[in-house]
Amino acid sequence: MVGCLVGGWFGDKYGRIKTIALGAAWAVLGASLQTSAMNSNWMIVARLVNGWGTGILNAIVPVWATETAEHTSRGQFIAIEFSLNIFGVVVAYWLEYGCSFYMDGKSSFVWRFPIAFQIVPLLFLFAIVWMFPESPRWLTKVGREEEARYVLGRLRGETGEDLGKAEAEFQDIRNICELERKTASRQSYIAMLFGLGSGKLHTGRRVQLVIWLQIMQEWIGIAGVTIYAPTIFRTAGIANKDVAWISGLNTITYMFSTLICVFTLDRIGRRWTLYWGSVVQGLSLLFAGILSHLGQQHPLGSPMAKSLSDGAVAMIFLFTATFGATWLTVPWLYPAEIFPLEVRAKGNAWGVVGWSMGNGWLTLLCPVMFKALNEKTYYVFAAANLITLPMVWALYPESNQRTLEEMDLLFAADSPWNWDAERNFKILKEQNPELVQAAQRGHSVLDPETGLPRRGSVARGMSLDANALNHRRVGDAEDVYEEKQTFKHG
Repeated sequence: MVGCLVGGWFGDKYGRIKTIALGAAWAVLGASLQTSAMNSNWMIVARLVNGWGTGILNAIVPVWATETAEHTSRGQFIAIEFSLNIFGVVVAYWLEYGCSFYMDGKSSFVWRFPIAFQIVPLLFLFAIVWMFPESPRWLTKVGREEEARYVLGRLRGETGEDLGKAEAEFQDIRNICELERKTASRQSYIAMLFGLGSGKLHTGRRVQLVIWLQIMQEWIGIAGVTIYAPTIFRTAGIANKDVAWISGLNTITYMFSTLICVFTLDRIGRRWTLYWGSVVQGLSLLFAGILSHLGQQHPLGSPMAKSLSDGAVAMIFLFTATFGATWLTVPWLYPAEIFPLEVRAKGNAWGVVGWSMGNGWLTLLCPVMFKALNEKTYYVFAAANLITLPMVWALYPESNQRTLEEMDLLFAADSPWNWDAERNFKILKEQNPELVQAAQRGHSVLDPETGLPRRGSVARGMSLDANALNHRRVGDAEDVYEEKQTFKHG
């Protein structure tokens, strides 16, 4: 949690690439300290250091990814990132599983080597990240516009059908920077949390949305399934000797399921991805609880008990696969999409804070729940999935196929309800056509005489207040009317 807040502040101030490098270097230090730990106090301090590095990376990597991806494929870009992330989880699990057989598990190599292994990809990341392009949005924010325009040109292309895309996006970024500086006056973490000085940007509302989305990501059951998979499988009637490899097989299923999100997230959107995920996850956990309960009513080892326990395990596999295809990616993507450019890294850090709260909460609570409720714990998680349906429907506007610059328009409504946000967004989009060039189909940013991209100045008169714009237009119309009457009488 501390690491992500540091990463968000550092990322907004010094850039995305330097922050990724800092996180990787810090995590290497933490992993080295863990590997060399000689007592429990040493290990606790080492875990804290490593956690800070992980928090920095969690806060900044999704932000860099969303800011460099095109808005039409942003979800797919992040989904691929998480497929690779879970591949790392699979490697780590099976590496630990394989090492557990070394010298019958009595050597410190059993835990030192798996911890040390993470240093290799971290060093690789630190070495290659300097070759990555800096976020063009951060470059524009800090006034390095020529670099930003060059990076956008390389990312989007400058020839053929791509001609003009980079320029349109660049103008949108410049405009939104100007608008955000006029609208918001305070950018500290405390100001963001309570929405102090954010005006029509409503930063406080966005912070609450991402925190609770991440908390619910853990409460829908994945924290329990990931951390207490062996306990869950034992509850379902699986023998102790089979629990470890079945848990490992579940992680492989988890990894492959993330590929579904790669092909669906930008097609059906964030909201529908969460909808179908919650429904299938809730039902699978409900049936897992029922089958586990029924299995315990029969003699251990009987054919009926085995069939019921197999059914419960299948439901857990279905839950994990569905989570990988839905709720794994969206709660990490959404925070990196919806915040204003001025505080985007800090905003995403608030999402990581929510994840840390939910994960820590469930890590401490799951042993108590399983001890007190046994298989009925599944019903609690199933109910949490049910709760997310009205929550997402009412409070979370769709971010799919919208540019990052359009998010300020999407959250400009004073009402927290999704339908009001969409209605206000439509009005503001019509009133601020210069702000959303990159998202408008068929909108030309080419000079009709030269056929080359036009380099415009920052648009003027932009506002996130639909009523203010309407009043201004009425005033303009009255001024015109008075001028006409004066001319007529003259």
